[in-house]
Amino acid sequence: MADTQQRPDSPAAHGPADIAGLLAGRIGPTRIPQPAAALTPAPVTPAPHHPATAAGPAAIPKLAGLPGQLPVGWEVIEALQAEVSAELSAHDPSRLLEEDDRRAQARSMVTKTVAQWATKYAHGNPALSADEEHAVGAAVFDAMFRGGRLQGLLDEQGVEDVMVDGLRAHIEYYDRPRRTIERVADSHEELIAWVNRMAGLSGHGERALTQATPMVGFRMPDGSRVTASLLTTRPSVVIRKHRIRQHGIDELVQWGSINPLIRAFLLACVQAKLNILVVGDMGAGKTSLLRALGREIPPGERIATLESDRELYLDEPGPADKPGPLTFAFEARQSNGEVRGGSAAGEVTIGDMFPTALRYNVNRVIVGEVRSTEVLPMLQAMSAGGSGSMCTLHVRRPHAIISRLVQLCTEAGMQTEAANHLIASAIDVVVYLTYLDETAIGGRKHRFVSHVYEVHDVVGEGGRPTTSEIFAPHGGEPRAVYRNMPSFLDVLERTGSFDRRWLTHSPETAWGPSLQLVGPR
Repeated sequence: MADTQQRPDSPAAHGPADIAGLLAGRIGPTRIPQPAAALTPAPVTPAPHHPATAAGPAAIPKLAGLPGQLPVGWEVIEALQAEVSAELSAHDPSRLLEEDDRRAQARSMVTKTVAQWATKYAHGNPALSADEEHAVGAAVFDAMFRGGRLQGLLDEQGVEDVMVDGLRAHIEYYDRPRRTIERVADSHEELIAWVNRMAGLSGHGERALTQATPMVGFRMPDGSRVTASLLTTRPSVVIRKHRIRQHGIDELVQWGSINPLIRAFLLACVQAKLNILVVGDMGAGKTSLLRALGREIPPGERIATLESDRELYLDEPGPADKPGPLTFAFEARQSNGEVRGGSAAGEVTIGDMFPTALRYNVNRVIVGEVRSTEVLPMLQAMSAGGSGSMCTLHVRRPHAIISRLVQLCTEAGMQTEAANHLIASAIDVVVYLTYLDETAIGGRKHRFVSHVYEVHDVVGEGGRPTTSEIFAPHGGEPRAVYRNMPSFLDVLERTGSFDRRWLTHSPETAWGPSLQLVGPR
Protein backbone atom coordinates (compact mmCIF):
# COMPACT_ATOMS: atom_id res chain seq x y z
CA MET A 1 0.00 0.00 0.00
CA ALA A 2 1.42 3.32 -1.02
CA ASP A 3 2.36 5.77 1.70
CA THR A 4 -0.12 8.65 1.36
CA GLN A 5 1.03 10.63 4.39
CA GLN A 6 1.83 14.23 3.45
CA ARG A 7 4.43 16.54 4.90
CA PRO A 8 2.97 19.28 7.12
CA ASP A 9 4.36 22.00 4.87
CA SER A 10 3.03 20.47 1.67
CA PRO A 11 0.40 22.62 -0.11
CA ALA A 12 -1.75 19.50 -0.51
CA ALA A 13 -1.82 19.07 3.25
CA HIS A 14 -3.87 22.23 3.70
CA GLY A 15 -7.46 22.96 2.79
CA PRO A 16 -8.57 26.09 0.90
CA ALA A 17 -9.50 27.78 4.16
CA ASP A 18 -5.85 27.69 5.24
CA ILE A 19 -4.70 30.34 2.72
CA ALA A 20 -5.03 33.04 5.39
CA GLY A 21 -2.74 31.06 7.67
CA LEU A 22 -0.20 30.64 4.89
CA LEU A 23 -0.15 34.34 4.18
CA ALA A 24 0.23 35.05 7.87
CA GLY A 25 3.46 33.05 7.76
CA ARG A 26 2.41 29.72 9.30
CA ILE A 27 3.09 26.59 7.23
CA GLY A 28 3.32 23.48 9.39
CA PRO A 29 6.27 23.68 11.78
CA THR A 30 8.18 26.12 9.56
CA ARG A 31 8.04 29.77 10.59
CA ILE A 32 8.03 32.27 7.75
CA PRO A 33 8.38 36.06 8.27
CA GLN A 34 4.97 37.65 8.58
CA PRO A 35 3.98 40.38 6.08
CA ALA A 36 3.48 43.91 7.34
CA ALA A 37 -0.21 43.42 8.09
CA ALA A 38 -2.57 40.51 8.65
CA LEU A 39 -3.31 39.12 5.23
CA THR A 40 -6.75 37.62 5.29
CA PRO A 41 -9.02 37.69 2.26
CA ALA A 42 -11.39 40.62 2.52
CA PRO A 43 -15.09 39.84 2.34
CA VAL A 44 -16.66 41.09 -0.83
CA THR A 45 -19.83 43.03 -0.13
CA PRO A 46 -22.59 42.17 -2.62
CA ALA A 47 -23.12 44.92 -5.13
CA PRO A 48 -26.11 47.12 -4.30
CA HIS A 49 -28.91 46.77 -6.78
CA HIS A 50 -29.84 50.02 -8.50
CA PRO A 51 -32.18 49.32 -11.40
CA ALA A 52 -31.25 51.17 -14.54
CA THR A 53 -33.80 53.77 -15.55
CA ALA A 54 -34.15 55.89 -18.62
CA ALA A 55 -33.43 59.53 -17.85
CA GLY A 56 -36.09 61.36 -19.83
CA PRO A 57 -36.62 65.14 -19.58
CA ALA A 58 -39.00 64.75 -16.66
CA ALA A 59 -36.41 62.75 -14.72
CA ILE A 60 -33.75 65.48 -14.87
CA PRO A 61 -33.70 67.31 -11.52
CA LYS A 62 -33.06 71.01 -11.20
CA LEU A 63 -30.37 72.49 -9.00
CA ALA A 64 -32.97 73.19 -6.30
CA GLY A 65 -33.37 69.46 -5.85
CA LEU A 66 -29.77 68.90 -4.77
CA PRO A 67 -28.90 67.60 -1.31
CA GLY A 68 -28.62 70.55 1.08
CA GLN A 69 -30.73 72.73 -1.22
CA LEU A 70 -30.67 76.43 -0.45
CA PRO A 71 -33.73 78.40 0.62
CA VAL A 72 -32.55 81.46 -1.33
CA GLY A 73 -31.11 82.18 -4.74
CA TRP A 74 -27.39 81.98 -5.43
CA GLU A 75 -27.24 85.75 -5.93
CA VAL A 76 -27.88 86.10 -2.17
CA ILE A 77 -24.94 83.78 -1.45
CA GLU A 78 -22.69 85.82 -3.73
CA ALA A 79 -23.70 89.07 -2.03
CA LEU A 80 -23.02 87.65 1.43
CA GLN A 81 -19.73 86.18 0.23
CA ALA A 82 -18.62 89.57 -1.11
CA GLU A 83 -19.52 91.22 2.21
CA VAL A 84 -17.58 88.69 4.28
CA SER A 85 -14.62 88.79 1.88
CA ALA A 86 -14.41 92.57 2.22
CA GLU A 87 -14.55 92.31 6.01
CA LEU A 88 -11.88 89.61 6.04
CA SER A 89 -9.59 91.69 3.80
CA ALA A 90 -10.01 94.68 6.10
CA HIS A 91 -9.20 92.51 9.12
CA ASP A 92 -6.07 90.98 7.52
CA PRO A 93 -5.05 93.29 4.63
CA SER A 94 -1.51 91.91 4.34
CA ARG A 95 -2.64 88.27 4.63
CA LEU A 96 -0.40 87.63 7.61
CA LEU A 97 -2.72 85.02 9.12
CA GLU A 98 -1.93 81.36 8.59
CA GLU A 99 -4.40 79.68 6.24
CA ASP A 100 -6.10 77.69 9.02
CA ASP A 101 -6.44 80.84 11.15
CA ARG A 102 -7.75 82.79 8.17
CA ARG A 103 -10.43 80.18 7.53
CA ALA A 104 -11.40 80.07 11.21
CA GLN A 105 -11.74 83.86 11.17
CA ALA A 106 -13.83 83.66 8.00
CA ARG A 107 -16.18 81.06 9.55
CA SER A 108 -16.79 83.36 12.51
CA MET A 109 -17.51 86.29 10.20
CA VAL A 110 -19.80 84.17 8.03
CA THR A 111 -21.84 83.05 11.06
CA LYS A 112 -22.26 86.65 12.26
CA THR A 113 -23.04 88.09 8.82
CA VAL A 114 -25.57 85.39 7.93
CA ALA A 115 -27.31 85.76 11.31
CA GLN A 116 -27.67 89.53 10.75
CA TRP A 117 -28.93 88.99 7.20
CA ALA A 118 -31.41 86.30 8.32
CA THR A 119 -32.93 88.71 10.86
CA LYS A 120 -33.53 91.31 8.14
CA TYR A 121 -34.74 88.65 5.71
CA ALA A 122 -37.41 87.50 8.17
CA HIS A 123 -39.10 90.94 8.15
CA GLY A 124 -40.74 90.30 4.80
CA ASN A 125 -40.29 86.55 4.36
CA PRO A 126 -40.86 83.34 6.34
CA ALA A 127 -38.13 83.05 8.96
CA LEU A 128 -35.38 80.55 8.17
CA SER A 129 -34.97 77.48 10.34
CA ALA A 130 -31.66 76.85 12.07
CA ASP A 131 -30.81 74.20 9.45
CA GLU A 132 -31.60 76.56 6.58
CA GLU A 133 -29.52 79.33 8.12
CA HIS A 134 -26.65 76.87 8.55
CA ALA A 135 -26.99 75.82 4.88
CA VAL A 136 -26.73 79.45 3.77
CA GLY A 137 -23.64 79.94 5.93
CA ALA A 138 -22.03 76.77 4.56
CA ALA A 139 -22.71 77.94 0.99
CA VAL A 140 -21.10 81.32 1.72
CA PHE A 141 -18.00 79.63 3.14
CA ASP A 142 -17.88 77.20 0.19
CA ALA A 143 -18.01 80.17 -2.18
CA MET A 144 -14.98 81.66 -0.43
CA PHE A 145 -12.77 78.62 0.16
CA ARG A 146 -14.19 75.54 -1.51
CA GLY A 147 -16.08 74.62 -4.67
CA GLY A 148 -18.76 77.28 -4.52
CA ARG A 149 -21.95 76.41 -6.31
CA LEU A 150 -20.68 72.97 -7.31
CA GLN A 151 -19.55 71.97 -3.81
CA GLY A 152 -22.90 70.36 -3.03
CA LEU A 153 -22.35 67.93 -5.90
CA LEU A 154 -18.79 67.14 -4.84
CA ASP A 155 -19.94 66.43 -1.28
CA GLU A 156 -22.45 63.78 -2.37
CA GLN A 157 -21.67 60.23 -1.26
CA GLY A 158 -20.04 58.09 -3.94
CA VAL A 159 -19.33 60.88 -6.46
CA GLU A 160 -16.35 60.21 -8.73
CA ASP A 161 -16.75 62.72 -11.57
CA VAL A 162 -18.74 65.91 -12.12
CA MET A 163 -18.96 66.83 -15.82
CA VAL A 164 -20.39 70.23 -16.71
CA ASP A 165 -21.44 70.89 -20.29
CA GLY A 166 -22.52 74.50 -20.53
CA LEU A 167 -25.09 74.90 -17.76
CA ARG A 168 -25.94 71.22 -17.32
CA ALA A 169 -23.99 68.81 -15.10
CA HIS A 170 -23.68 65.03 -15.27
CA ILE A 171 -22.56 63.24 -12.10
CA GLU A 172 -20.82 59.86 -12.19
CA TYR A 173 -20.99 57.63 -9.08
CA TYR A 174 -19.02 54.51 -8.28
CA ASP A 175 -22.10 52.53 -7.22
CA ARG A 176 -25.07 53.79 -9.25
CA PRO A 177 -25.98 55.20 -12.68
CA ARG A 178 -25.16 58.68 -13.89
CA ARG A 179 -27.37 61.55 -12.74
CA THR A 180 -28.05 64.79 -14.62
CA ILE A 181 -28.62 68.22 -13.08
CA GLU A 182 -30.37 70.68 -15.36
CA ARG A 183 -28.74 73.93 -14.26
CA VAL A 184 -25.60 74.53 -12.18
CA ALA A 185 -24.83 78.06 -13.38
CA ASP A 186 -26.85 81.01 -14.62
CA SER A 187 -24.64 81.67 -17.64
CA HIS A 188 -21.55 80.45 -19.43
CA GLU A 189 -19.72 83.53 -18.16
CA GLU A 190 -20.52 82.51 -14.59
CA LEU A 191 -19.11 79.02 -15.23
CA ILE A 192 -15.89 80.48 -16.67
CA ALA A 193 -15.61 82.84 -13.68
CA TRP A 194 -16.01 79.81 -11.37
CA VAL A 195 -13.13 78.03 -13.13
CA ASN A 196 -10.82 81.01 -12.81
CA ARG A 197 -11.76 81.56 -9.17
CA MET A 198 -11.03 77.91 -8.34
CA ALA A 199 -7.69 78.14 -10.15
CA GLY A 200 -6.82 81.17 -8.01
CA LEU A 201 -7.88 79.46 -4.77
CA SER A 202 -5.72 76.47 -5.69
CA GLY A 203 -2.61 78.59 -6.09
CA HIS A 204 -2.67 78.35 -9.89
CA GLY A 205 -3.40 81.97 -10.73
CA GLU A 206 -1.46 81.61 -13.99
CA ARG A 207 -4.00 79.04 -15.20
CA ALA A 208 -6.87 81.23 -16.39
CA LEU A 209 -9.53 80.03 -18.83
CA THR A 210 -9.51 82.68 -21.57
CA GLN A 211 -9.54 82.86 -25.35
CA ALA A 212 -5.73 83.01 -25.20
CA THR A 213 -5.59 79.88 -23.01
CA PRO A 214 -8.76 77.95 -23.92
CA MET A 215 -7.73 74.80 -21.99
CA VAL A 216 -6.67 74.69 -18.33
CA GLY A 217 -6.14 72.08 -15.67
CA PHE A 218 -5.56 72.41 -11.94
CA ARG A 219 -6.53 70.88 -8.61
CA MET A 220 -9.10 72.33 -6.24
CA PRO A 221 -8.37 73.02 -2.55
CA ASP A 222 -9.80 69.59 -1.63
CA GLY A 223 -7.50 67.86 -4.15
CA SER A 224 -10.10 67.25 -6.86
CA ARG A 225 -8.68 67.54 -10.36
CA VAL A 226 -10.28 70.08 -12.72
CA THR A 227 -9.98 70.20 -16.50
CA ALA A 228 -11.83 72.97 -18.38
CA SER A 229 -12.04 74.07 -22.00
CA LEU A 230 -13.56 76.70 -24.28
CA LEU A 231 -12.90 74.57 -27.37
CA THR A 232 -16.04 72.51 -26.89
CA THR A 233 -19.46 73.55 -28.22
CA ARG A 234 -20.19 75.11 -24.85
CA PRO A 235 -17.74 75.86 -22.01
CA SER A 236 -17.07 72.53 -20.31
CA VAL A 237 -15.58 71.44 -17.01
CA VAL A 238 -14.72 67.95 -15.74
CA ILE A 239 -13.95 67.50 -12.04
CA ARG A 240 -12.33 64.23 -10.96
CA LYS A 241 -12.84 63.71 -7.24
CA HIS A 242 -10.28 61.76 -5.20
CA ARG A 243 -12.51 59.74 -2.91
CA ILE A 244 -9.63 57.71 -1.51
CA ARG A 245 -6.82 60.24 -1.26
CA GLN A 246 -5.91 59.32 2.32
CA HIS A 247 -6.20 55.55 1.98
CA GLY A 248 -3.40 53.03 1.56
CA ILE A 249 -2.80 49.50 0.38
CA ASP A 250 -4.81 47.84 3.16
CA GLU A 251 -7.92 49.71 2.04
CA LEU A 252 -7.34 48.45 -1.52
CA VAL A 253 -7.53 44.91 -0.10
CA GLN A 254 -10.76 45.76 1.74
CA TRP A 255 -12.33 47.16 -1.43
CA GLY A 256 -11.31 44.15 -3.52
CA SER A 257 -8.84 45.94 -5.82
CA ILE A 258 -6.09 43.55 -4.74
CA ASN A 259 -6.06 40.40 -2.62
CA PRO A 260 -3.77 39.61 0.34
CA LEU A 261 -1.41 37.54 -1.80
CA ILE A 262 -0.95 40.28 -4.40
CA ARG A 263 -0.58 42.80 -1.57
CA ALA A 264 2.31 40.81 -0.11
CA PHE A 265 3.87 40.36 -3.55
CA LEU A 266 3.72 44.07 -4.47
CA LEU A 267 5.02 45.21 -1.09
CA ALA A 268 7.98 42.87 -1.49
CA CYS A 269 8.57 44.33 -4.97
CA VAL A 270 8.65 47.83 -3.46
CA GLN A 271 11.03 46.75 -0.70
CA ALA A 272 13.25 44.95 -3.23
CA LYS A 273 13.44 48.17 -5.29
CA LEU A 274 12.02 46.69 -8.47
CA ASN A 275 10.86 49.17 -11.09
CA ILE A 276 7.06 49.00 -11.34
CA LEU A 277 4.76 50.20 -14.12
CA VAL A 278 1.06 50.50 -13.20
CA VAL A 279 -1.20 50.43 -16.27
CA GLY A 280 -4.89 50.32 -17.10
CA ASP A 281 -7.72 52.15 -18.82
CA MET A 282 -9.01 55.54 -17.72
CA GLY A 283 -10.61 55.44 -14.27
CA ALA A 284 -9.18 52.02 -13.40
CA GLY A 285 -7.51 53.21 -10.19
CA LYS A 286 -3.89 53.53 -11.39
CA THR A 287 -3.14 56.62 -9.30
CA SER A 288 -4.72 55.08 -6.19
CA LEU A 289 -2.52 51.98 -6.46
CA LEU A 290 0.59 54.03 -7.23
CA ARG A 291 -0.11 56.27 -4.21
CA ALA A 292 -0.59 53.22 -1.98
CA LEU A 293 2.69 51.66 -3.14
CA GLY A 294 4.51 54.95 -2.71
CA ARG A 295 3.41 55.10 0.92
CA GLU A 296 5.12 51.75 1.50
CA ILE A 297 8.57 53.08 0.58
CA PRO A 298 10.81 52.94 3.68
CA PRO A 299 11.01 56.23 5.63
CA GLY A 300 14.80 56.40 5.37
CA GLU A 301 14.68 56.95 1.61
CA ARG A 302 14.45 60.13 -0.45
CA ILE A 303 12.08 60.25 -3.43
CA ALA A 304 10.84 62.74 -6.03
CA THR A 305 7.32 62.75 -7.48
CA LEU A 306 6.73 64.40 -10.86
CA GLU A 307 3.14 65.19 -11.88
CA SER A 308 1.26 67.40 -14.29
CA ASP A 309 -1.31 67.98 -11.52
CA ARG A 310 -0.65 66.95 -7.94
CA GLU A 311 -2.57 63.75 -7.09
CA LEU A 312 -0.17 61.49 -5.20
CA TYR A 313 0.28 63.65 -2.06
CA LEU A 314 3.20 61.55 -0.88
CA ASP A 315 4.80 64.69 0.54
CA GLU A 316 1.98 65.09 3.05
CA PRO A 317 2.52 63.71 6.57
CA GLY A 318 1.24 60.17 6.99
CA PRO A 319 0.12 58.41 10.17
CA ALA A 320 2.37 59.02 13.17
CA ASP A 321 3.16 55.31 13.41
CA LYS A 322 4.01 55.06 9.69
CA PRO A 323 6.22 57.93 8.53
CA GLY A 324 6.87 58.01 4.82
CA PRO A 325 10.04 58.79 2.87
CA LEU A 326 11.40 62.30 2.44
CA THR A 327 9.47 63.45 -0.62
CA PHE A 328 10.09 66.31 -3.04
CA ALA A 329 6.84 66.82 -4.95
CA PHE A 330 7.35 68.50 -8.32
CA GLU A 331 4.36 69.82 -10.26
CA ALA A 332 4.33 70.95 -13.89
CA ARG A 333 3.33 74.48 -14.80
CA GLN A 334 1.15 75.48 -17.72
CA SER A 335 1.94 78.27 -20.13
CA ASN A 336 0.49 81.74 -19.65
CA GLY A 337 -0.64 81.66 -23.27
CA GLU A 338 2.26 83.60 -24.76
CA VAL A 339 4.69 82.10 -27.26
CA ARG A 340 8.32 83.17 -27.21
CA GLY A 341 10.95 81.79 -29.51
CA GLY A 342 8.60 79.05 -30.69
CA SER A 343 7.96 77.79 -27.16
CA ALA A 344 5.08 78.36 -24.77
CA ALA A 345 6.19 81.00 -22.29
CA GLY A 346 6.26 79.89 -18.67
CA GLU A 347 5.49 76.23 -19.40
CA VAL A 348 7.38 73.59 -17.39
CA THR A 349 6.69 69.98 -18.38
CA ILE A 350 7.38 66.73 -16.54
CA GLY A 351 10.26 66.15 -18.94
CA ASP A 352 11.69 69.56 -18.05
CA MET A 353 11.63 68.70 -14.34
CA PHE A 354 13.53 65.41 -14.62
CA PRO A 355 17.09 66.83 -14.61
CA THR A 356 16.39 68.94 -11.54
CA ALA A 357 14.70 66.05 -9.72
CA LEU A 358 17.66 63.74 -10.35
CA ARG A 359 20.06 66.37 -8.97
CA TYR A 360 18.27 66.01 -5.63
CA ASN A 361 20.09 62.68 -5.36
CA VAL A 362 16.83 60.81 -4.78
CA ASN A 363 16.60 57.06 -4.35
CA ARG A 364 13.51 56.74 -6.54
CA VAL A 365 11.50 58.77 -9.03
CA ILE A 366 7.71 58.41 -9.22
CA VAL A 367 5.85 59.88 -12.19
CA GLY A 368 2.10 60.32 -11.77
CA GLU A 369 1.39 59.48 -15.40
CA VAL A 370 3.57 59.07 -18.47
CA ARG A 371 1.72 60.55 -21.45
CA SER A 372 4.31 61.81 -23.91
CA THR A 373 8.02 62.47 -24.36
CA GLU A 374 8.64 62.22 -20.59
CA VAL A 375 8.68 58.46 -21.17
CA LEU A 376 12.35 58.71 -22.22
CA PRO A 377 13.79 60.35 -19.08
CA MET A 378 11.56 58.10 -16.98
CA LEU A 379 12.85 54.89 -18.59
CA GLN A 380 16.41 56.20 -18.63
CA ALA A 381 16.22 57.00 -14.92
CA MET A 382 14.92 53.48 -14.23
CA SER A 383 17.57 51.88 -16.42
CA ALA A 384 20.50 53.93 -15.14
CA GLY A 385 20.11 53.10 -11.47
CA GLY A 386 16.81 54.56 -10.32
CA SER A 387 15.90 51.28 -8.66
CA GLY A 388 12.43 51.17 -7.19
CA SER A 389 11.03 53.87 -9.45
CA MET A 390 7.35 53.76 -10.46
CA CYS A 391 4.93 55.39 -12.88
CA THR A 392 1.51 54.90 -14.46
CA LEU A 393 0.55 54.57 -18.11
CA HIS A 394 -2.83 54.63 -19.82
CA VAL A 395 -3.30 51.40 -21.81
CA ARG A 396 -6.66 50.01 -22.89
CA ARG A 397 -5.73 46.31 -23.09
CA PRO A 398 -3.06 44.22 -21.33
CA HIS A 399 -1.55 42.89 -24.57
CA ALA A 400 -0.86 46.45 -25.80
CA ILE A 401 1.47 47.52 -22.97
CA ILE A 402 4.81 47.06 -24.75
CA SER A 403 3.42 48.50 -28.00
CA ARG A 404 2.25 51.61 -26.18
CA LEU A 405 5.66 52.13 -24.57
CA VAL A 406 7.44 51.68 -27.91
CA GLN A 407 5.04 54.12 -29.56
CA LEU A 408 5.78 56.83 -26.96
CA CYS A 409 9.52 56.25 -27.25
CA THR A 410 9.49 56.55 -31.04
CA GLU A 411 7.32 59.69 -30.85
CA ALA A 412 10.03 61.10 -28.57
CA GLY A 413 12.62 60.51 -31.31
CA MET A 414 14.09 57.12 -30.36
CA GLN A 415 14.62 54.33 -32.86
CA THR A 416 12.37 51.30 -32.39
CA GLU A 417 15.20 48.87 -31.67
CA ALA A 418 16.73 51.18 -29.08
CA ALA A 419 13.31 51.70 -27.51
CA ASN A 420 12.85 47.93 -27.14
CA HIS A 421 16.18 47.54 -25.35
CA LEU A 422 15.52 50.54 -23.09
CA ILE A 423 12.11 49.17 -22.04
CA ALA A 424 13.57 45.73 -21.32
CA SER A 425 16.37 47.15 -19.18
CA ALA A 426 14.16 49.62 -17.29
CA ILE A 427 10.96 47.84 -16.23
CA ASP A 428 10.79 44.80 -13.96
CA VAL A 429 7.09 44.44 -13.11
CA VAL A 430 3.90 45.59 -14.86
CA VAL A 431 0.61 45.67 -12.93
CA TYR A 432 -2.56 45.91 -15.02
CA LEU A 433 -5.84 47.15 -13.50
CA THR A 434 -9.17 46.23 -15.06
CA TYR A 435 -12.21 48.51 -14.83
CA LEU A 436 -15.72 47.04 -15.18
CA ASP A 437 -18.63 49.49 -15.01
CA GLU A 438 -21.97 47.74 -14.38
CA THR A 439 -23.91 50.74 -13.08
CA ALA A 440 -26.02 50.86 -16.26
CA ILE A 441 -27.37 47.34 -15.56
CA GLY A 442 -27.99 47.74 -11.85
CA GLY A 443 -24.52 46.87 -10.57
CA ARG A 444 -21.54 48.91 -9.49
CA LYS A 445 -18.06 49.76 -10.70
CA HIS A 446 -15.34 47.16 -10.18
CA ARG A 447 -11.64 47.96 -10.19
CA PHE A 448 -9.15 45.17 -9.62
CA VAL A 449 -5.72 43.88 -10.60
CA SER A 450 -6.21 41.35 -13.39
CA HIS A 451 -2.62 40.85 -14.61
CA VAL A 452 0.90 41.10 -13.21
CA TYR A 453 3.73 40.63 -15.70
CA GLU A 454 7.48 40.23 -15.49
CA VAL A 455 9.38 42.00 -18.29
CA HIS A 456 12.29 40.06 -19.80
CA ASP A 457 15.10 40.98 -22.15
CA VAL A 458 14.81 41.37 -25.91
CA VAL A 459 14.93 38.05 -27.78
CA GLY A 460 16.71 37.97 -31.15
CA GLU A 461 17.91 40.79 -33.36
CA GLY A 462 15.23 43.37 -33.90
CA GLY A 463 13.00 41.64 -31.35
CA ARG A 464 10.87 43.10 -28.61
CA PRO A 465 10.91 42.67 -24.84
CA THR A 466 9.10 39.52 -23.80
CA THR A 467 6.74 39.26 -20.86
CA SER A 468 5.52 36.38 -18.72
CA GLU A 469 2.40 36.23 -16.59
CA ILE A 470 2.97 36.04 -12.85
CA PHE A 471 -0.71 36.60 -12.09
CA ALA A 472 -3.54 36.46 -14.64
CA PRO A 473 -7.25 35.57 -14.93
CA HIS A 474 -7.92 31.85 -14.75
CA GLY A 475 -11.02 29.80 -15.38
CA GLY A 476 -14.08 31.82 -14.40
CA GLU A 477 -12.07 34.23 -12.22
CA PRO A 478 -11.49 37.58 -14.02
CA ARG A 479 -9.12 38.80 -11.29
CA ALA A 480 -5.42 38.00 -11.11
CA VAL A 481 -4.58 34.43 -10.01
CA TYR A 482 -1.04 33.12 -9.61
CA ARG A 483 0.23 31.44 -12.80
CA ASN A 484 4.05 31.40 -12.97
CA MET A 485 7.07 31.95 -10.74
CA PRO A 486 8.98 35.17 -11.47
CA SER A 487 12.73 34.97 -12.00
CA PHE A 488 13.36 37.46 -9.16
CA LEU A 489 11.83 35.37 -6.35
CA ASP A 490 15.17 35.18 -4.55
CA VAL A 491 15.27 38.98 -4.48
CA LEU A 492 11.77 39.13 -2.96
CA GLU A 493 12.58 36.57 -0.30
CA ARG A 494 15.70 38.45 0.73
CA THR A 495 13.43 41.30 1.85
CA GLY A 496 12.24 39.01 4.66
CA SER A 497 8.59 39.77 3.88
CA PHE A 498 7.75 37.16 1.24
CA ASP A 499 7.81 33.38 0.86
CA ARG A 500 7.42 31.62 -2.47
CA ARG A 501 5.13 28.96 -0.97
CA TRP A 502 2.43 31.61 -0.63
CA LEU A 503 2.17 31.64 -4.43
CA THR A 504 1.50 27.97 -5.00
CA HIS A 505 -0.82 27.14 -2.12
CA SER A 506 -4.45 27.26 -3.35
CA PRO A 507 -3.99 30.50 -5.36
CA GLU A 508 -7.62 30.34 -6.54
CA THR A 509 -8.81 31.04 -2.98
CA ALA A 510 -6.70 34.17 -2.40
CA TRP A 511 -9.54 36.47 -3.48
CA GLY A 512 -12.04 34.95 -1.09
CA PRO A 513 -15.68 35.15 -2.28
CA SER A 514 -16.31 35.35 -6.01
CA LEU A 515 -16.69 38.74 -7.68
CA GLN A 516 -20.29 39.95 -7.51
CA LEU A 517 -20.97 40.69 -11.18
CA VAL A 518 -24.41 41.45 -12.57
CA GLY A 519 -23.51 40.76 -16.19
CA PRO A 520 -21.74 37.75 -17.74
CA ARG A 521 -18.18 37.01 -16.69
